[in-house]
Amino acid sequence: MTIAIIGATSRRDKFANKAVRAFTEHGDTVVPVHPAQSEVEGLRVYSSVLDAPENIDVASFYVPSNVGVRVLDECAQKGIKKIILNPGAESRELLQRAKEMNIEAVQTCSIRMIGRAPGEFED
Repeated sequence: MTIAIIGATSRRDKFANKAVRAFTEHGDTVVPVHPAQSEVEGLRVYSSVLDAPENIDVASFYVPSNVGVRVLDECAQKGIKKIILNPGAESRELLQRAKEMNIEAVQTCSIRMIGRAPGEFED
């Protein structure tokens, strides 16, 4: 699976960084996305999912919902059919817009979704 981590950061104490590490260890192809970062955990960071050369299966959101609403449009343009809204990233507006765009939106901790726990990853 190829997963975009929206809001990826080099700060190892942040859940978005732990997600990059968790999915990498899980064997997935990780596409970090953040407009102000260039590298996270040795991976090139893209300013937008639209800049990534890979097809992306899932996008995991680690950004506030007002940012997520804007990123959702880019996900739709990229052909991403599923998003994961981690705690703090969800909103009614975002869920409604995803539904209108025929994008599956799951509200959960993406790290736990793959059988890991955020506490397993050192800060």
